[in-house]
Amino acid sequence: MKFSEIVYTRPDVAAVCEKAAALTEKLKNAKSAEEQIEIFEEFEKISSAFSTSATVASIRHTIDTRDKFYEEENDFFDNNSPLIQEKAQEFMNTLLDSPFRKELEEKYGTLLFKNMEIAKKTFSPEIIPLLQKENALTSEYQKLYATTTAEIDGKTLPITKLSPYKQNPDRNIRKKAYVAEGEAFDSKREDLDRIYSELVSVRTEIAHALGYKNYVELGYDRLGRNCYDSKKVSAFRDQIASDMVPIVADIKKNQEKRIGVDKLKFYDDIFMFTDGNPAPHGTSEDILNAGKEMYHNLSDETKEFIDFMYDGEFFDVLAKEGKAPGGYCTEISDYKAPFVFSNFNGTSGDVDVLTHEMGHAFAGYRAMRQNIIAELQNPTMETCECHSMSMEFLTAPYHHLFFGDDTAKYELSHAEDSAIFIPYGCMVDEFQHIMYENPKLTPEERNKTWLELENKYRPYIDFDSLPFYSRGAGWQRQLHIYMYPFYYIDYCMAQTIAFEFYLLSIKDREKAWEKYLRFVDKAGKETFEEIVKYSGLILPYEDGAIAKICGELLSEIKKLRSDLLFL
Repeated sequence: MKFSEIVYTRPDVAAVCEKAAALTEKLKNAKSAEEQIEIFEEFEKISSAFSTSATVASIRHTIDTRDKFYEEENDFFDNNSPLIQEKAQEFMNTLLDSPFRKELEEKYGTLLFKNMEIAKKTFSPEIIPLLQKENALTSEYQKLYATTTAEIDGKTLPITKLSPYKQNPDRNIRKKAYVAEGEAFDSKREDLDRIYSELVSVRTEIAHALGYKNYVELGYDRLGRNCYDSKKVSAFRDQIASDMVPIVADIKKNQEKRIGVDKLKFYDDIFMFTDGNPAPHGTSEDILNAGKEMYHNLSDETKEFIDFMYDGEFFDVLAKEGKAPGGYCTEISDYKAPFVFSNFNGTSGDVDVLTHEMGHAFAGYRAMRQNIIAELQNPTMETCECHSMSMEFLTAPYHHLFFGDDTAKYELSHAEDSAIFIPYGCMVDEFQHIMYENPKLTPEERNKTWLELENKYRPYIDFDSLPFYSRGAGWQRQLHIYMYPFYYIDYCMAQTIAFEFYLLSIKDREKAWEKYLRFVDKAGKETFEEIVKYSGLILPYEDGAIAKICGELLSEIKKLRSDLLFL
């Protein structure tokens, strides 16, 4: 089955709700654990069918946000998914109150019920109109972003196609690209400010309606975080500020010398080499062919997986007008198929898609083929990001398929970029905590807060009076802040785990792959802390964790520099 052959039909929401209610009633009247297990499995089937329809519609909407049919279908699910969520919550509440809970926990494990208890707190029928409003606002932001264009060199381009200009060896062209991007976002300033104000307001209202102090606590529960809280996240950010920011500053000093500028400006930030950043060789088709060869060679497990993805065309990665920005991996559950979405732009980011998003897809592919219920197939998001970010490094022996003679440059820039990212990710996270702890902040106060955090986490940044960025509005281009609150720190914690896999792979590649496969195959059967400890890795928020990992990482970066004579 190819993705294009999947027939989409809008689900009958009334019928789904009726069936779910009937199964809930049946569950209440069940006379044994065995009977409840059968009912649970029947409920999973109708949930999977609805999820499959919603996912297919969402994918096709993001592929072309101008498609009126799928725009209407996206709106349909924005409005109706909360109604299905209500029925699902009623079913899960009945399962939690089951007189056979002990037997059910023996069958499925206690984590399932712990996760259900968390989810129970995040929903009540009275918030359905608020959830519908939240969904509509995030869709409005996504479409606004997708349809925002920039003017450069007499061309009108989608924002996603500015990346090659931003990495041009000509500093003036790089600056022009950032000016064009800034002006494009500034032209949407009123809508960007309004949408975020309304999102903070509606999310705060939802939190209060559910009995939370603020949205921070609800945001953590919505993400299903079941083994750490905001205090541990804060401890992690503190370690990054004290132990990693100085290392990133060192990387930036070296970059400054390497590209021959007196002082780095923001438009130099992602420009790594005087002759240009390493870019994959060949056409998009060449890159995709190289990706297939890479996974064929990496392992038997990845060969089977990548053949499934390519044969089924379960990806859409080329940038085009009207396409939603960003990249993601999702799952079409009835077909046991991951789907990868991105916007190729001719930079090394194209290869990162084939390692990062395909890392997610590989984990999903493996989990969907285990004999476990859907609720235990996916772990919490920081664990999912470990799958993807680690794959970026574990595929290193095959990066030459993409970069040829520029492979060493890519390896250095990839290691440096990965380290540079973490303070930025922590800045995004702390910003969100401040926003939801202080929901009445004005747009100007939000921007002021962002600039203060820039000084804390990226003190080397000089915005040089660029539009949009210099006034502290740069956070508005970060999709996650609008669409996936508090998700971004997951990338940061996962990156530290990925560094552990990376450093191990340098010493013993086979052992690193075996450990990674065991990590992935835990799926969602254990918590993040349990999986990390089981794998013999260091938890990111443990005391001294960042200093230890960073010390080894900096040594490797210096070795990569030395190999390229960038001392």
